Amino acid sequence: MFKPTLLTAGVFAALTSTAYADSIKGMVTDAAGKPIVGARVQLIGTNGETRTDDSGRFVLATINAGEAELHIEAARFAHRNVHLDVPAQGLDNLSVVLLRTTIETIDVKASPFHASATESSLPVSVLAGDALKMRQAATLGDTLKNEVGVHSNFYGGVSSSPIIRGLDGPRVLVTQNGLDAGDASRVGPDHNVSAEASTATQIEVLRGPATLFYGSGAIGGVVNVVDERIPTDNTTRAEWMLQRESVNNEKLAAGSLVTGAGNVGVYIDGFWRDNDSYSIPGFAEAEPDAGAVKGKVANTAATAKGFTLGSSYLLENGYVGLSYGRLDREYGIPGHSHGGHEAHDDHADEAEEHAEEAVFADLTQHRVQLLSELNFSSGLIRAVNTRLAFTDYEHAEVEAGIVGTTFSNQSTEARIELLHRPFQEWRGGLSLHYKYSDFDAVGAEAFTPPSETEMLALGWMEEHHFGPWLVQLGARIERVTIDATDALLPDIGAHGDEGHEDHGHEHDHGHDAEVIRVFDVRQKFTPYSLSAGAVWDFAEGYNLGLSLSRSQRAPSASELLSFGPHIGTASYEVGAMFMLDDNEFVLNSQPIELETANNLDITLRKFSGNTGFVLNAFYNQVDNYYYQQNTGLFAEDGHDHGEEHSDEAEHDHSGELPVYLFTAADVTLHGFEAQYIWQVNDPFKLTLQGDYIRARLNGGGDLPRTPPLRFSAELAYEQGTISADVRATRYMKQDNTAALETATDGYTLLDASVSYRFDIGSSQLTAYLKGQNLTDELVRVHTSFLKDIAPLPGRSVALGVRGSF
Repeated sequence: MFKPTLLTAGVFAALTSTAYADSIKGMVTDAAGKPIVGARVQLIGTNGETRTDDSGRFVLATINAGEAELHIEAARFAHRNVHLDVPAQGLDNLSVVLLRTTIETIDVKASPFHASATESSLPVSVLAGDALKMRQAATLGDTLKNEVGVHSNFYGGVSSSPIIRGLDGPRVLVTQNGLDAGDASRVGPDHNVSAEASTATQIEVLRGPATLFYGSGAIGGVVNVVDERIPTDNTTRAEWMLQRESVNNEKLAAGSLVTGAGNVGVYIDGFWRDNDSYSIPGFAEAEPDAGAVKGKVANTAATAKGFTLGSSYLLENGYVGLSYGRLDREYGIPGHSHGGHEAHDDHADEAEEHAEEAVFADLTQHRVQLLSELNFSSGLIRAVNTRLAFTDYEHAEVEAGIVGTTFSNQSTEARIELLHRPFQEWRGGLSLHYKYSDFDAVGAEAFTPPSETEMLALGWMEEHHFGPWLVQLGARIERVTIDATDALLPDIGAHGDEGHEDHGHEHDHGHDAEVIRVFDVRQKFTPYSLSAGAVWDFAEGYNLGLSLSRSQRAPSASELLSFGPHIGTASYEVGAMFMLDDNEFVLNSQPIELETANNLDITLRKFSGNTGFVLNAFYNQVDNYYYQQNTGLFAEDGHDHGEEHSDEAEHDHSGELPVYLFTAADVTLHGFEAQYIWQVNDPFKLTLQGDYIRARLNGGGDLPRTPPLRFSAELAYEQGTISADVRATRYMKQDNTAALETATDGYTLLDASVSYRFDIGSSQLTAYLKGQNLTDELVRVHTSFLKDIAPLPGRSVALGVRGSF
């Protein structure tokens, strides 16, 4: 016992012994030598942090002697890292110069490392502050649709998810404070993202694979919604906003408060939103019936409310906090009405009947989060970050007051990051990540069977500064299992035009299709990811970023097991566990392969002076890419339409849906993103940006719903208490279409806003007016499943006021 005890004590002493220096004292200035007030100075790898005083000076006391790295940041200046060799007596006259920048340099909280738009090897965007408040919309996809490289799969204004570089659904992970949102938004576009933008402090977009931090669900990118539901301090502050919008009579109220006392921080937020169906300048249908009425997209009304309560215990070396949030949403599902055609003004009885039959979604989510960040001043482990979440989500589709289908998802997630103290100037650590999801769909349109998905992963990340070079390395391995009981293989009588001959029956047999086989499924996958990135500061105010990655993803349960009508996408979905054999579906005899993406990103940035730019080029080769292929067949939609078809309607497929089969194919996606910013003079700033994505099947053909080429120009004005901007965005025609997909015409959107800031007592208030689609153009979004029945809203003007103290 004696020798092991001595050995243990010796090792412990080696890990915890520290030689302390006196302090680091210095000054932060701009390029002209003027002091920068309030700059944040942080000693990387420790809790050491301070801000510069009115003369730009700072002091960091009781630091470790030896190699050290400072991170300095200030508003409207580019961040800077300074490497030091600190002697025992400390440093007294350190001078740090920051370069002015026109590019936002907000730190990204989605990464355990310091990263901003100018520092990361992976392209990053952050929407925060007034820009976030002015762009926030009822859905997350519509909030982010103007960010470079990001589009929306617009779903009638009631639901939308972000599309990153042509990828969405299970390839783009939506997180809340770094943890999966836990909803059903990746199952279908009619399922709303549960993360709320009106109470967020910032929304981060990581373009390209972010699998090292978040797992294979982030093979296409991550959207992280950040709020203060678990406060890291207890300084009392509050924000609130009220808004009214014309196009849909939307009313919005939202607010948040942080306060506390002693070692306790408290947070509370809440929001309420209500809107009617929105107006458009023409017909909702691309091919309207003879008696169709223009001016509205029916069944797009929505109401939502939610609140969050959180508290944290503040420690000298970090915090531990817990929060609870509840979200309730009801919204119409446009195009999802089983009465037949839209009602017209001269058919009052029919209109009343169809109003009763309009289908809406009723969403409820309960979410508990525990977050903890603990930093240690000595020892091998520098920090331990813990994130836990439990989410109980339910989404019911209601028709005529009766619940038709209920989707539920109970998920548990835990991630622990162990960050080590710098070793040979390498910083990083290990991540242990667990996620469990119990998904259930019950009812007439339950197109996927109940399933359980479990993931356990180990990740490793490191970074090192070599002079002007920053090198980042990482690896991750996962174990993913998908279990499902009572998976069905029904005989749906799928047929093409030539098989659609007998129309003398009612369409009431969709629920009673003969089941050929009932079986259990257990699939196991071991995806892995590797990544290497570098940022080279090759000249003052310029850098070049390079990122290489190989990422794998296990197909989701819905991609594997779907077999039924999905009215939200107006299709009959069949999963990859099945295959088509002579117009009949049978079990797929081929093994299910992992989706594997090999991605290259190159980024050139200029971030100093009155002009700046960010140019990204990417190339993504994906093997076994799972996508929905139109089979050219049709199947019953599963509803009793109660009417016979005439001979004239022999080939209109009324009461039927096109059959789409999840198929694996090799694809190539490549494109660019460009942004140029010019500070013309003190009040005026011009921003030009554009993005393009080309998504092709290697065997020939294009992927469906690929975003078109897009350019935009924005002129912003800010002087004193007044700010304003005007923005024009041109979407080009998209005619690179998949089989049986139609092209979409190009269009131009004109938006503008103006705001005025003033003080009332201790409160800062901003009154604002913003307009969207000011030219009242009828716009059909190519990335939308509903482009032929739900165009974008027409001209809209919103008036609001927001305040803070």
